[in-house]
Amino acid sequence: MADLDYTQVIQELRDFRDARGWRKYHTLPALARALSVEAAEINEIFLWQDGQTTFSDKQTADLKLEMADALTYLYYMCDQLGVQPNELVQQKHEINVQRHWKFDQK
Repeated sequence: MADLDYTQVIQELRDFRDARGWRKYHTLPALARALSVEAAEINEIFLWQDGQTTFSDKQTADLKLEMADALTYLYYMCDQLGVQPNELVQQKHEINVQRHWKFDQK
């Protein structure tokens, strides 16, 4: 599979959304709620799996699909805000590099 850049991906997502007439539903609050649902679906895969370190092929495939759903809503949000997702991640990473967290080491 060829590497796609954000510009290609977001254009495909816009085209998909617009062809279905969904643009009016893609407000930032609605997208945030949809993202929350997808994050819950990611968590559902891990429900009752504390300490499990290996996953079946089906679990892995399901996780990838739910991650794609979550990323899709984040991409739509980035598009509305006029920001590039990788730039946001880089900016936050630069902040985190300067932080010093304390962890309780018991």
